Amino acid sequence: MVSREVAIETGSLPAVVDLTEPIRTFLEETAAGSDGLLNVFAPHATAGVVVMELGSGSDADLLDALDGLLPRDERWRHAHGSPGHGADHVLPLLVAPSLSVPVVAGRTALGTWQSIALVDPNRDNGRRRVRLSFLGG
Repeated sequence: MVSREVAIETGSLPAVVDLTEPIRTFLEETAAGSDGLLNVFAPHATAGVVVMELGSGSDADLLDALDGLLPRDERWRHAHGSPGHGADHVLPLLVAPSLSVPVVAGRTALGTWQSIALVDPNRDNGRRRVRLSFLGG
């Protein structure tokens, strides 16, 4: 297995960040046309990764849906950070911190409109890390 950690800037607003380019670069350098599995892992308590269609409003729809399900108000017992930050700590219930996808001939075997993205609703941390791991078959 080959792993690499990449730094991702998410800024000070909730964000959905496309990971296509760092993943493509990683697989070009490590998979060399091989088949196997790619694991994407966000080692954070308040961010996760998804496979979804990006653009066309999907990113904003996802963040709006998370705001509806996990409102930023005073209901959260976990109360440090910005108002409603406790909601960020419940995010793993809905957005897992890791996922695996097949790699065929050195490329992710995603559907036409699928992309892998980091979901980060946390306004308090604009810098994230994502660990990419390739396990050849």
